Amino acid sequence: MAKNLNIKKGDTVRVIAGKDKGAEGRVIAVLAEEQRVIVEGVNRIKRHTKVVNQGGRAGTTGGIVTQEAAIHVSNVMLVDGKGTTRIGYKRVEVKKRRSDGSEYTAQRSVRISRKTGEEI
Repeated sequence: MAKNLNIKKGDTVRVIAGKDKGAEGRVIAVLAEEQRVIVEGVNRIKRHTKVVNQGGRAGTTGGIVTQEAAIHVSNVMLVDGKGTTRIGYKRVEVKKRRSDGSEYTAQRSVRISRKTGEEI
């Protein structure tokens, strides 16, 4: 069962624990099942790849490829303005329009900064 994570793809986060502590980057991917995120420029690993010559010319070249590895979501914190913040949720009244043109009010859940109370 995957836990609903507060961090989303595209968020700017700061690493708060581990070898890359203090580093900031944008979230490239969220792995909800494993509760991990991949952050741009953080937790870089070197992968040694082999030359594959299958299918004629369309083979991959070998060598050492540097790429980002996943980091646990508890080791990152959302950056809001100049500092980090925790994430809360708030229900907001919004006007929606039906296909026949009539309007109605509904509620939408939005992420808010716990430090400032502003919408993220």
